[in-house]
Order: sequence, then structure tokens, then C-alpha cells
Amino acid sequence: MLGLASTWRPGLVACGVSEDNVLSHLNAAPVASGAPVAAMTMNVTDAETSDQVLALVLSSLDDDKAEDIVSIDLRGRSSIADHMVICSGRSSRQVGAIAEKLTERLKEAFGRSCKIEGKDQGDWVLIDATDVIVHVFRPEVREFYQLEKMWMPTGAKV
Repeated sequence: MLGLASTWRPGLVACGVSEDNVLSHLNAAPVASGAPVAAMTMNVTDAETSDQVLALVLSSLDDDKAEDIVSIDLRGRSSIADHMVICSGRSSRQVGAIAEKLTERLKEAFGRSCKIEGKDQGDWVLIDATDVIVHVFRPEVREFYQLEKMWMPTGAKV
């Protein structure tokens, strides 16, 4: 078994915990039968949960009258998320409202606090729901950046 001294390399911060100590605590921790084991990173989730989040995102966008909704499957192509959703709102106000409602619904359904960027400006709002990245644009901003062309599979029509 490896101890702390044998695994330390320059540039790594040494702490007073050995691998043996950590493993013994993990092995001794009681786990209820059938209880899920929490993942160490936020991006590690099962496909079923990812698909449930995607379904809620698409439903929410449709309910809030988002336009030109496009869903792109990123599994196997990117480690940032499983899906990317791109849509448009008719105005800065609608873009902000779509983003606000979506984050509220995700928090209610999954207990997720999403990261949001750009809501104050309302031109392009990015919502990071861990498994699903959502871009809500005003139409002219969406046309300028053309994310669909960048992320759609080769040969797919935009």
C-alpha cells in the first residue's frame, strides 16, 4: 500500500493524510442498501438524470415561448455537458424571463442551483445546469455567434 511519502511529487501540496487512512474510512462508512453514492465531481451523473434535466429544460423553454429551440447531444464529443440547448427570445426582457423561470424550475425539480451569466444584459444568457448547458439569445446575437454551426455534428443541417 502506498503511503504519503511514496506518492508525493514536487508541485503537490503535502497533507497529513495517508492513502491507507482514507481508504479505511471509506470502507468503514455505512451505506444504506440501495442508497446512491455521491459522485466527487458535478459532471458525473447518469444518463437518465441528464435526459430528465434535458426534458425539463425543453418543456420550460416551450412553456415560456422560446423560439427556434435546438438541442445538441454532446455525449462523447465534449466533457463540459451531455447536452447543449440553444434558443431565442424576442427581446432582452423575454430572454431574461426565460432564463429566470428555467433556473427556478430546475431548482424545484432537481434541487440544482444553476450558474447564470449575462442575465443583466439580456442579449445572451448562459445557464449551466451541469448536465445541460442552455444558451438563450436575442435573434440577432444568435445569428452573429452561430453556435449551432460550431457544435452540430458534421453534416447536420442547422
